[in-house]
Amino acid sequence: SKQSAQIRCNSTETERGRAAARHTDCCWARLNICSLLYDRGAMVMLKGIPAILSPELLLVLAQMGHGDEIVLADANFPAFSVCRCGPVHVRADGLGIPELLTAILKLFPLDSYVKSPAAVMDLVEDDKTKGLQTPVWSEYELLLSSAGSPTILEKVERFAFYERAKKAFAVVATGSNITTLFQYNDSGSTVPFKTPHIWRETALYGN
Repeated sequence: SKQSAQIRCNSTETERGRAAARHTDCCWARLNICSLLYDRGAMVMLKGIPAILSPELLLVLAQMGHGDEIVLADANFPAFSVCRCGPVHVRADGLGIPELLTAILKLFPLDSYVKSPAAVMDLVEDDKTKGLQTPVWSEYELLLSSAGSPTILEKVERFAFYERAKKAFAVVATGSNITTLFQYNDSGSTVPFKTPHIWRETALYGN
């Protein structure tokens, strides 16, 4: 009926208004952090913050709490599509996952109450059959160990990983698009193999 259509319309407009208000609050917070960090072109207010961590990513890390997860994804991961389901989309173009993870772990406590505070997308069966090596996983385990966290990486099946990523707090799209892993083909040339990763956070952040 015309009345029910009007009610649905009003409800839609209300939701749009709420979304706009949330977006405004988020933009306000981002602008304040940008001003705080980059006043006069330098990081003059905060000490000990790795320079490769953007104001947007710092805001995300500060907002996360118990059980929240953040995805560090390569350049070919469907970050934009996944973030339509709710996660915050953060760009980290030009940065590799290992260097970004190193910086994040300086500020970011991982969950100490779970067996595996970090998870990686597992290889598909065909790649396992071919004996594809994943040396980058050892690099992540070393970084976790240096940060005092459990080093056991949880292996998550590809499509289950996508579904889990949709429930994450944020997805960080990095510039890792060439050398994350390499698979040698029959011609002797190298083929890049991409693997995004989930890192689980523990501490409750608040005022």
